[in-house]
Amino acid sequence: MSNLRTGRQKYYNIFSHFYDLFIKLHSHNYGEETRKFLVDSAQLDKKTHPRVLDICCGTGSVVLAFAKKSPEIQTVGYDFSLGMLHKAKQKDVSGQTVFINGDAARLSFNDDCFDVVCCSHALYELKNQVRTRALLEMKRVVKPDGLVLIMEHEVPRKRFIKMLFYIRMLSMGLKDSQEFLKQGTAPFEKIFDNVTLSHTISGKSKLIICRKE
Repeated sequence: MSNLRTGRQKYYNIFSHFYDLFIKLHSHNYGEETRKFLVDSAQLDKKTHPRVLDICCGTGSVVLAFAKKSPEIQTVGYDFSLGMLHKAKQKDVSGQTVFINGDAARLSFNDDCFDVVCCSHALYELKNQVRTRALLEMKRVVKPDGLVLIMEHEVPRKRFIKMLFYIRMLSMGLKDSQEFLKQGTAPFEKIFDNVTLSHTISGKSKLIICRKE
């Protein structure tokens, strides 16, 4: 891992102590809506013992929402921050989810082994080349008939929330993050054969649905 990535890892270990509060301020009352929309979009009802991988899982809100939906869902949360994973494990009352420390650009899984791979409001935080490698890894580990679900922010309209949003992007590298968010589905269409776009009811977030074949 590069010195830059190691530095970011340390940043997230510290940020994990404030992450949930920051997200609550940013998403206001829409966090639950966003997670439900993502879980429902995974279309897991007809699958037997489906496997779900949440990349950059942070403190675990999304992967635990999948686990809560059904005890049959095998859930894995993956993050390179031990601080974030520690917070996620504290939330996992059922013990249903496996949490793994690792780099999104180098997934420690075999090919074609997950029904759903998701990444919620985190892909824009990765730098350009790392982001591309992470998407290629997601494509590699998802099953041929599976889905890769990428949830990202729409730029907030309210002034205070918009200010928080840009402060967050500034810490990530403002130019690179902005360019990625403005490109829409283009970065995904370079990697996946089938890409569609949808939005949450509130319009606060967009969901990019990628199919391997």
